[in-house]
Amino acid sequence: PSGKGFERTMFVAPSARAGAPGAGAAWLAFAIVGTLPLFWFGLVGLADAWARPEFSHGPVIPILSFYMFLREMKAVPPPAQPVTDRWPGVGVILFALALAALGNLVRIDHLVFYALIVWVAGLVLVCFGFRRGWVFWPSVLHLVFMLPLPQFLYWKVNTTLQLVSSAIGVKLVALAGVPVYLEGNVIDLGVTMLQVAEACSGLRYLFPIMSFTYVFAVLYRGPLWQKLVLLLFAVPVAVMMNAVRIGIIGILVDRWGVAQAEGFLHVFEGWVVFLSCLAILFAMAKAMQRIVGDRRPLGEALELDFSGLGAQVARIRFLPPSPALVTAALMTAAIGLAWSLVPAREAVPPPREPYALFPQELGGWSGSTQALKPGIVRILAADDHLSVLYSRPDEAAPVDLFLSWYASQTEGAQIHSPEVCLPGAGWEVFRIEPVTVALPGTRTGAVRLNRAVIQKGLERQLVYYWFQARGRQFTGDFAARFANITDSLSHGRTDGGLVRVITPIGDEGVAAADARLERFLAASVDELPHFIPE
Repeated sequence: PSGKGFERTMFVAPSARAGAPGAGAAWLAFAIVGTLPLFWFGLVGLADAWARPEFSHGPVIPILSFYMFLREMKAVPPPAQPVTDRWPGVGVILFALALAALGNLVRIDHLVFYALIVWVAGLVLVCFGFRRGWVFWPSVLHLVFMLPLPQFLYWKVNTTLQLVSSAIGVKLVALAGVPVYLEGNVIDLGVTMLQVAEACSGLRYLFPIMSFTYVFAVLYRGPLWQKLVLLLFAVPVAVMMNAVRIGIIGILVDRWGVAQAEGFLHVFEGWVVFLSCLAILFAMAKAMQRIVGDRRPLGEALELDFSGLGAQVARIRFLPPSPALVTAALMTAAIGLAWSLVPAREAVPPPREPYALFPQELGGWSGSTQALKPGIVRILAADDHLSVLYSRPDEAAPVDLFLSWYASQTEGAQIHSPEVCLPGAGWEVFRIEPVTVALPGTRTGAVRLNRAVIQKGLERQLVYYWFQARGRQFTGDFAARFANITDSLSHGRTDGGLVRVITPIGDEGVAAADARLERFLAASVDELPHFIPE
């Protein structure tokens, strides 16, 4: 039946099917308002994320999702029989509220983001019933595109895209006959150095293009394989076109100066890339139409039907005030009110010494402090950090010690893993493996850490690093972050830091470099608890 048919069905004796007009809608509004106390922390974090260029498309996502939702409502007319399977939706809502409460307790706004989408899904199941509510999964799932990536995943994806875009872009510059050298994400054009920063990683285009492609695939009336092809090709198309942009910028900078990579031209080139990606995806859809013999114009293949949407919105007035909806609304409001009455818990780490007091003399090792570049300090976003180069007369090479510390690893403040940072600085990282290093004579006796050999050109170095927090060492990002959650719940603490030592691998070989780092750690590891509290 058409949308107009639904409209006729809906407005014939509505009170006989849906109860008194306005009662269910009032309970729905009450449930939505009731979410604010519990989800407010996540909503504020979401607004902050949308202020970043990579996620500035976020406000458009709920609008597109609502359009798809109204469009899907046409396939779900008012039921002729009472709906008896609404209660599973109440269970989904209860799970979402528990997840949101956990996110608030540990102060991780991403958990609250995800809980909000789960809550919306539960509300749909309550309003339409479990079997009929599944029709709306495309519009609910689309809301995921409005959420930022978790911080640790964001940096890994961002760095990977930077490196891929840089490598392809440099090849394009070289094909144009321009002498160019790539070191990490820094493009060396001889007289000019271009850094492929966060804004050029591709994330700025990747997420909006993925969202657009998802909507396109949902609305596209074609075989399932065509929809999947479009979704799968959205990522490589965005990355490739961003690499083309970097290559063009490199060529323009070589010809006419660094101004070609700044200001209006930089933004304009970004819009050209975005629109080019959309044009490529449209061309792919048209080509696949021809493969299956579909001669319709592409506009007709897209189910862009705006008729009857007003009638679907009006159906909300006649939403039945079912026991499941009343229960969901009261439960949401009650938990939200209870949370608003809970006093705010501030994570207060124990006293520590600032890194400025870290000993410069350690068992014969003498250190000199090194200042980090302002850009690195900004990205690091640590509450305290230290970089010291230690040497000893009887050692063949120095040891570079880096320490960072975060008072709270929540709300976006998280340790940056060397696994992500080193490749961005131009180092090729060989296999990273966790090992246990025995340190006789120290208080701990041994340290569990990550060991890696890195290389840049002919230079090789040995790296040891680990995450230290609340008296424990962690070698994995996930383990460290899971411990942040459990320790936040049990002790109200998420403070911690990174310990990283590097030494050159000279002619004496890797074994000698290992022995040198072990000797340095034996002289320094007992100092760490004063600066990274247990």
